[in-house]
Amino acid sequence: MRLGELIKGITVTGVSGGLDTDITSVVYDSRKATPGSLFIAVRGHKADGSAYVAKAVGAGARAVVYEKYEGDMQAGVTYIETPDARRAMALIAAGFYGNPASSLSLVGITGTNGKTTTSYLIRAVLESTGAGVGLLGTIGYVVGGRNLPAPNTTPESVDLQEYLALMRDSGAKYAVLEVSSHSLSLQRVAGCGFAVRVFTNFTQDHLDFHGDMESYYEAKKGFFTEGPGTCVINIDDPRGADLAASANGPVLTYGLENKADVYADSMTLGRDGMEFEIVTSTSRARIKSPLVGRHNAYNILAASAACLALGMGLKEVAGGIGAMKDVPGRFERVEAGQDFTVLVDYAHTEDALERAMTAVREITPGRLITLFGCGGDRDSTKRPKMGRVASRISDIVVLTSDNPRTEDPVSILDEVESGVADEGSKVKGDTYFVVPDRLEAIRLAVGMARPGDAVLIAGKGHEDYQIVGTTKAHFDDREAAREAIKLGLGAGG
Repeated sequence: MRLGELIKGITVTGVSGGLDTDITSVVYDSRKATPGSLFIAVRGHKADGSAYVAKAVGAGARAVVYEKYEGDMQAGVTYIETPDARRAMALIAAGFYGNPASSLSLVGITGTNGKTTTSYLIRAVLESTGAGVGLLGTIGYVVGGRNLPAPNTTPESVDLQEYLALMRDSGAKYAVLEVSSHSLSLQRVAGCGFAVRVFTNFTQDHLDFHGDMESYYEAKKGFFTEGPGTCVINIDDPRGADLAASANGPVLTYGLENKADVYADSMTLGRDGMEFEIVTSTSRARIKSPLVGRHNAYNILAASAACLALGMGLKEVAGGIGAMKDVPGRFERVEAGQDFTVLVDYAHTEDALERAMTAVREITPGRLITLFGCGGDRDSTKRPKMGRVASRISDIVVLTSDNPRTEDPVSILDEVESGVADEGSKVKGDTYFVVPDRLEAIRLAVGMARPGDAVLIAGKGHEDYQIVGTTKAHFDDREAAREAIKLGLGAGG
């Protein structure tokens, strides 16, 4: 594709060189540059792409897009200045891959918690119609029938456009995307026209990236104020009314408490799932799902409203919801013949942990034993808050490591433990424990369980690794719990 065509939609503040060059690929990693590439120098968390321009040109790049570059400009290479390289990259990538979003019905889901489960529910409903559906999210990417690993919840814009093009070329009709606040701030979904935009909820997370709650919220809010598409909004969330009022496009609200366009009636919750009537202004249908907990009722309503916005019928939606059995690492049961419940969940924020514990409480006749930790090199302000809420709701709390990364695991646990101590309802060595080694901690938690108890292992969910320092080693909570149960450690009293 000609360079001049590719940059038509971006803001250009300076050009050195010709625009009649044929571009063979668009890259943001100089190591992927090949003869004919267009290299886009974006600033990352740890490095500035402008430092790698010479390397990309040396590998054959014929054009460079940048915000600021003070290096030498080589003959035969076109240098293009823009005020926002990330937005330019997203728009250029969309053009390079033939604007694949225009050939798909895109559903984007943003919010602090619930994105993954909601995306899986939407996918299940859409696939129940026989349509091809692509999925991009935290657990993995489903592209053209292939399951691929997910380095980011929302792919970088160049990769995103390539994946959407592969979905389009494979005959998919829909693409369901988890849209993270990082991706919104970094312009990854710029150039994508969404048919439906979903808001799940808003609570504290990612302050290490956004700095404060208002900046975090504004990143999400922009998803609903820019571009067309039906906005599906949780009206029970404190930010829901503001989003609904600010939305650019039709609004479809859902909720359990406030007046909403889509809501639940006659709901029953149990350890084997839930059942309720989903109601709109014109119809109602019975939904039965094996998903557990009130928080999952919200996820079901969000998914249902999104599918209704795509033109599906309510009974069709209810059938698709009921067909989905579980989501990896989201309230996932670990069964090995034990007489107590073991659940693995991704909850890693104060709100998500509270929702998960509350849901387990509702289905547990015995004690609730909660195990969790907090990741290193991430928002540290949530650590004592998570300690406090765990102490308040659980009978027994086990604090342990969760991807400490380059921080000292013991220092992280000290911050979490301060919240447990503040709550003042737990005694160390009796009703709360601090065990830095996660495998030992899981064995302890499982070993304390009695018949009728529930063990909630929170924080990592589907993740099958543990990051200590800069080393990433295999570790799966589900495997560790299953091993502990089989060892007979769950017979404690």
